[in-house]
Amino acid sequence: MPLSVRAAYRERLSLGDIRPDTAQEQALAALSRLEGELNALAEPGFSLFRKPKGAKGIYLWGPVGRGKSMLMDLFFDSAPVTRKRRVHFHVFMAEVHGHIDAWRKGDAAARKARFGQTGPAHGSAFGRARGGDDPIVPTAELIAEQARLLCFDEFQVTDIADAMILGRLFEALFARGVTLVATSNRPPDELYRNGLNRQLFLPFIAMLKERLEVVAVRGPTDFRLDRLRGARTWLSPVDADNERAFDQLWTDMLGGGPETGANLEVLGRHLQLPRASGGLLRSSFASLCEHALGPQDFLAIAGRFHTVFLEDVPRLTPARRDAAKRFNTLIDTLYEAQAKLVVLAASEPEDLYPEGDGAFEFERTVSRLQEMRSAAWLERVRD
Repeated sequence: MPLSVRAAYRERLSLGDIRPDTAQEQALAALSRLEGELNALAEPGFSLFRKPKGAKGIYLWGPVGRGKSMLMDLFFDSAPVTRKRRVHFHVFMAEVHGHIDAWRKGDAAARKARFGQTGPAHGSAFGRARGGDDPIVPTAELIAEQARLLCFDEFQVTDIADAMILGRLFEALFARGVTLVATSNRPPDELYRNGLNRQLFLPFIAMLKERLEVVAVRGPTDFRLDRLRGARTWLSPVDADNERAFDQLWTDMLGGGPETGANLEVLGRHLQLPRASGGLLRSSFASLCEHALGPQDFLAIAGRFHTVFLEDVPRLTPARRDAAKRFNTLIDTLYEAQAKLVVLAASEPEDLYPEGDGAFEFERTVSRLQEMRSAAWLERVRD
């Protein structure tokens, strides 16, 4: 039996993995409350005569590095629910749009064939639905059959297509007894800020505030930044000592959390990033700069991740001109997004591309790399 969320937190404190933090304690109290309510509800069996009931969820918000993801890890592991799922919010919404598209394009037979038998006695929600072409209710039924507890990482709304369906989708999920827990860098009132037709989104914000307990995790200490402050963020050359230091810093930044991976949709394509966790990404130079990735891919990465670990950056020559151009674009994009960068490279920035065609254009990248390794850069606050 897993530890309770409070016991697991105390264990992390006793091991020295984390330090006492008042804001985290407030969030812990809310998560402990929800853990108890879920335990009291138990795992309900299906009944035609009993309306499913969910608990009041939790919305944890605050700047990066305050421990929101760590608290979510502990809560998810301890939550006394069999049907539970933790997923990045963008991934979840991509799945929702996929369900909606499948509903709209398929007839009843195709819907049932695609989604199969999802319930113990009910069949697929898509196959069961009768009449009309509204995909929201059957989508909510399918999601509710698969998970009674949904935990979202990085809850944010920037897309009008998401904004226009969220109210009806979540209303249907709540009606089916689904409990939600989310982490976000923004309070609910700032979701979809300045978005098109935002007034149509405001009822969803009101519903979130009613159905979820909103808890600010805004302690004075950015624990991830503390880890970066005391470490070298540019390690060269690529040798055993620097590889160990790079690996250790990555482990420290994860804070005991898992590498969940990420799947970014870019212009209809899917960019798979297996070594990711929350706002952290670890990737190799070859994976990002020696494949056919472009500015839109790098914009998606910069928007999704606040800290990027880039390893095995080689010395560059005109023979690797295309890879060097992608590297320039990647660094420019991360710079504009004020992302933190940790690099394991063959040499110092000024020696990465010292001469030949393309070396002159690389000088701006060198300047930005030098700035991004500075203490002043680490202190910048990313929105």
